[in-house]
Amino acid sequence: MTYKVAALYQFVPLPDFREIKEPLHRLCLDLGIKGTLLLAHEGINGTVAGTEEGIDALMTELREGPLFRGRLDNLELKFSSAAEMPFKRMKVRLKKEIVTLGDPQTDPLRRVGTYVSPAEWNRLLEEPGVVLLDTRNDFEVEMGTFEGAVDPRIKRFGEFKDFVKNELDPARHRKVAMFCTGGIRCEKASAYMLNQGFEEVLHLKGGILKYLEDVPEAESRWKGECFVFDERVALGHGLVEAGPSDE
Repeated sequence: MTYKVAALYQFVPLPDFREIKEPLHRLCLDLGIKGTLLLAHEGINGTVAGTEEGIDALMTELREGPLFRGRLDNLELKFSSAAEMPFKRMKVRLKKEIVTLGDPQTDPLRRVGTYVSPAEWNRLLEEPGVVLLDTRNDFEVEMGTFEGAVDPRIKRFGEFKDFVKNELDPARHRKVAMFCTGGIRCEKASAYMLNQGFEEVLHLKGGILKYLEDVPEAESRWKGECFVFDERVALGHGLVEAGPSDE
């Protein structure tokens, strides 16, 4: 049996996020879905897996059902597959942030950097003077990254602020292009950098996962595998599960 996996997020005001937790959890259980969904006042984030019918039904409920009342109309969504169920249980958690940067002044609902589609990403990387920035944690970067990307060597996303303060300068680094797994960390990171006075901040829409899904391997600038936070561990081009190394 093949399972359908959905990685999703959206920054959207959810003042009632606490009330949503239990009915959302019950809905996922009723549909036979496992994984983790995070809820906060700023939106929803998570990855879940189930049968194709179950995942499709959940996506319909998220977008059109009474729980979110049409608020998830701009859901960033990537689908992949798994040969075995990649999660042990279903969890819905309440958080202060759906991705933790730890800076109250950073609000992706107010403004973020400029989105760059996977189709346009390679062209951007060829432009002179662009600082290419990987916003992920060090162990993720080790598994794979784009050619020429700066590794901030952080162990958690909250350390990104210190990296920017110590290593980057708005006066010198006038054009920054960044990327992350699914796009959500770049929403926060780009908003933070704009607040710090950086002039032009761009980010890969849909993240590495969308790039691997859309860009043919022969044209790809991606090297290695993309770490994912489930039991599949990593995905390759076409969002297929990475096989064991030949080394």
